[in-house]
Amino acid sequence: MDEPRPVCTIEDPRLAEISGLVTDGAPGEPPQHYHTIVDGGGTAEVFTLDPVGCTVTAQRDAPVRVTDVEDLGRTPDGGLWLADIGDNTARRESVRLVVLPVDGPPRSYDLVYPDGPRDAEAVLVADDGTPLIVDKTTGAAGLYRPAEPLTEDSVVALERVADVVLPYSATTGGPLGAVGTRTITGGAVGPMAADGGRAAALRTYTDAWLFPLPDGPVTGDVLVGALGGAPLQVPLPGEPQGEAVALDGRGTLHSATEARGLSPAAIRSVAGAVAAATAPAAPVAAQPAEAPDVPSFPPWLPAAAGMAVVVAVLLAGVGAMALHGRRRR
Repeated sequence: MDEPRPVCTIEDPRLAEISGLVTDGAPGEPPQHYHTIVDGGGTAEVFTLDPVGCTVTAQRDAPVRVTDVEDLGRTPDGGLWLADIGDNTARRESVRLVVLPVDGPPRSYDLVYPDGPRDAEAVLVADDGTPLIVDKTTGAAGLYRPAEPLTEDSVVALERVADVVLPYSATTGGPLGAVGTRTITGGAVGPMAADGGRAAALRTYTDAWLFPLPDGPVTGDVLVGALGGAPLQVPLPGEPQGEAVALDGRGTLHSATEARGLSPAAIRSVAGAVAAATAPAAPVAAQPAEAPDVPSFPPWLPAAAGMAVVVAVLLAGVGAMALHGRRRR
């Protein structure tokens, strides 16, 4: 497995808060496109990027209201799943998934948690269209799936089917220090790679964790079982606020970070990640039997940390100008 390497920086100001990413391409080939979404509300929209320079080549809008889209999934039929699951103040009565099929009108599904509102930033969509939401609780993150078939006619109840407890990480980066190593900010289900391996991914502010998938179709049950297994750590150090992860048909992992301070939004890749995770002697790490005693941070803290960086840079600039002015007197 290679070290993370830069793919491109994203100069388009509309994508400063990139929070979800999927790849589009043939098995064994590099991505032909990236599809991405950004934090926030309004109406559902997806941007398509040229992977060479990360310029926007297309934009798809759907007349569906959203509150805080935080992740993006893709099913084998090419459908894009927008996860309107952000809830920084844990007050939303329901969350929403918006599906943009390759052809036809968008679909939207409203869901409600069984144990009260919660903030989440990760969705994984199984081959059969079963979505799994992973909440942003630091330590033991709740894994939720619909308790009944999705329907646009009514609010569908979610059920908490498991907890995900990520192993220890010493990787540095992100806005929260050590707490951010156990805070899940994105998810992905990869396609079958050219070498036959396949994996699902969960990422934090500092790492991606790859969970090997068995041969055959990945149903919702299969995906739940895989996320209870032992994952492979893929360190992603130095990302200012990493909130997106994707896998492609070569088995390469792609990660994206929001812009923060003087650091632009950017995409990096890790070649050989899926092959490393699915090798017979892969150095996977078992999930701890109990969640570590790590308190969850206030939901507003990452944004506040980013704003603090901006303020510090501005103050430094003002100070430098003042000093320069005094020297000229």
